[in-house]
This record gives sequence, C-alpha cells and structure tokens, in this order.
Amino acid sequence: MFESAGSRWWARAAFLFAFLTAAVPLLWAGVASTMGVLLVSVGTVVVTVAGLYWVLASRGILRWVSAVIVLIAPLVMLIVFIRAELLAAVMSACVLALSAVCCARAALHKPLSDKNIAPSVARAERPFFIMNPRSGGGKVAKFDLERKAEDLGAEVVLLGPATVDVTALAQDAVERGADLLGVAGGDGTQALVAAVAAECGVPFVVISAGTRNHFAMDLGLDRTDPSLCLDALRDGVEVSVDLGRINGRPFVNNASFGVYAEIVRSPAYRNDKAGTVLSAIPDLLAEHTGSRLTARFGGVQVTGPQAVLVSNNPYGTGDLAGLSRRARLDRGVLGVVTLSVANTRQAVGLLRRAKIRGLTQHTTVEAVVEADTAEVPVGVDGETLMLTSPVRCTIEPGVLRVRLPRNLPNLRPAEPPIDWVRLSQLAWHRGRRRAS
Repeated sequence: MFESAGSRWWARAAFLFAFLTAAVPLLWAGVASTMGVLLVSVGTVVVTVAGLYWVLASRGILRWVSAVIVLIAPLVMLIVFIRAELLAAVMSACVLALSAVCCARAALHKPLSDKNIAPSVARAERPFFIMNPRSGGGKVAKFDLERKAEDLGAEVVLLGPATVDVTALAQDAVERGADLLGVAGGDGTQALVAAVAAECGVPFVVISAGTRNHFAMDLGLDRTDPSLCLDALRDGVEVSVDLGRINGRPFVNNASFGVYAEIVRSPAYRNDKAGTVLSAIPDLLAEHTGSRLTARFGGVQVTGPQAVLVSNNPYGTGDLAGLSRRARLDRGVLGVVTLSVANTRQAVGLLRRAKIRGLTQHTTVEAVVEADTAEVPVGVDGETLMLTSPVRCTIEPGVLRVRLPRNLPNLRPAEPPIDWVRLSQLAWHRGRRRAS
C-alpha cells in the first residue's frame, strides 16, 4: 500500500514550517539576537522546571521562594523580549513551530485498522450485568442503565453498600448459564469480572459508568452517555484484547508504584488531596519515607525510581510522560514507565527525556518490582492495595473477548511521535511503501 499524496504534502509542509521557525527570527532580528532569544528561552525553562521541583521537594520558606521563582521566571523572559523589541519575532516563531508540529502529526497519522474487528456476532441469550449504583456519581440511575439492560434481556445485579465478592458473583452467573458478562462500574470492578469472562470464554461488555473510565476510553466507547455501550447487545462486534496480571490479580489499565501509591494510601488523602501531596512528597522524593524500589524488565534494571507505572499495553508517546492513552490493547506486551527525580539535575534531565536516569519507557512481557519492605503499596486500576514484594506483573495476550457496539464514536488513534527521519521519507521519496 502506497503512502497517500496528502501525507506527502503534509510532511513537506512540516519541513517548510520548521525551516521558517528558524529563518524568520534570523531575518527579523539577526544572528546575535536570535541566539540571545534561544539562551533566554532555554534558561527560563530550566529555571522553571528546577523551581517546580523545589516547590514539591521542599518545605517552609524554600518552597515559597521556589514558587515565586516559578511565577517570576516567565514574566522576566517576557519583559526581556519586549524591551529588546523581539516579542513579535518570538511569537511568530512559536506559531510557526506549532504549525510544523501539527503538519508533522497530520503526515504521520495512521488510519485506524479494523482488521481485528469481526463481523456482527450473534446476540447473547442470557447476558448478565453487575452494576454499581454509586460509581461515577450515580451514573447507573442517571442513565437508567438497569432498566435499559433488562429491556435487552439482561439479568442485572446492583451492588449494595456492603462488600460483595464480584468475582464469585460473576462465576455463579456463568455456572447458571450466562453467556455474556458486563459491568457498569469502576475499572477495578471491570478487571475482576473481565478475568472471569476470560477464564470462562464468554464475551465481556464494558459500560462506561465509572469516574474516569480509562479502559472504556481506550476501547473507543462513549464516556458521556454510558447507555450507548448497551448497543453491543443489539449489534455487537468482538475484539480480542489483553489482560494484565499483578501477583495473579487482573488489571485492565495499570499498576502504579512509588510516590503516587504512597500518597493515595494516606487516610488524609481523601479529605485533603493537595495538602496531603504537599506534606508527603518531600520525604518521598528524598527517599526518607516509603519503600525503596527496584524495577526489572526485559534485561533492564532501574534502581531507586520515585515512580513506576506498569500498564496493560503501552501508552502513547505524544507527551512528556507518555501517558496520553493506549492506541491498542492487543499487542501482547506491558508498558513500563519509570521516573527518577531525586534531585534537581534529574528533574531538568526530564526535558531531554534522559534514558539512564530520569524517564525511561519500555515494553516487556514481564516486569518485577521489588521493595525493601515486605509489602509495598500499589495503585491497581485506581484502587490502593498492599502487595507482597517482589511484585510480578505479566500479560495474557488476547484472552479477553470484548463485545463492542459497531459504531464507536471515540475510537481514534493516539497522537504519533514526531519522527523527522520518517517525515523526510514521506516528503521526498515518492511512491514509498507504507510500513506494515
């Protein structure tokens, strides 16, 4: 399959805007002034990032001084540009750079493939749904999900305030003849029932009735109106997706270790999130409290990271941390992101995405996170658990049959990373075949 002419022209436009980004300031202000702009801009960014680190890592007067520096640094840069009569040149360069990035993404954009989506499947005869009325601020009642599911022939069980073993509930339903399982609730509940569906070989329906609905988002489901997810019972298609395991427990999104998990398990976090973060994070960054971690995956070892994220398939790379969304859930690999920011140098190093210290991103089929304590807090699909160290994360490729509505309004590819080598091939090699 050949690259489209549209991609070729978008790539050429990206190079044109990139050239103008450098040329316009030079023609406008000259070499010396342009170099001055670059030095001031880079210096401001470095100072701001370092200041942000000290806002988080310190207390008392040092935190307040750092906050003032973070606020003042961009203002000082703006004043310097205005006094030097370079603001217009800088703004023009910023607009041109943004245009170059937009054109590059348009050129590298890949249309969604439907090769893994099967034709319409037969309707389930005895669908079974578990719904949490408290999840997502009461979406089950707000969207009348119970009645709508029952109108489509489903048996519905509403979870009460008491703790319920949803795994046993789902297993019992399958034993009684349920040929489809579904959940309207948070991602943690979704994962537990999904594991039963995978083990029993029945299809699984996701209803986006949770608070964040990350799993539903990456499947392309509508998160504004969860009742539309029930269209999977009328005209459904199936995709096979992967399921993560952490010490044997299933997860559909991710497991987080380190700073985030330590903070969230604090009893004060629910009532005062910002205050708890600001109070706890200095000691966590300095490794005075919390577990010291070691992450091993794919022949790589990272010692002492402040945070580790293990995900069911990797997140996109369109932002600094690569945590935008997952374009695919069927690659059969875990995504692993580690973050090490124990000092200012490492914080500034994130700007260049340092691979040895700072930020690392990998894919693997198994990741082991070991702590210097017998147990370690882990955030699994938004729920905080205490797990025995070492913690082993694995992936089960294609074990979950997810039934989706035929029309998925939010199914879109993740933003592609900017690859200038690939762009040059698109722009100047006419008739080059697209990589599969």
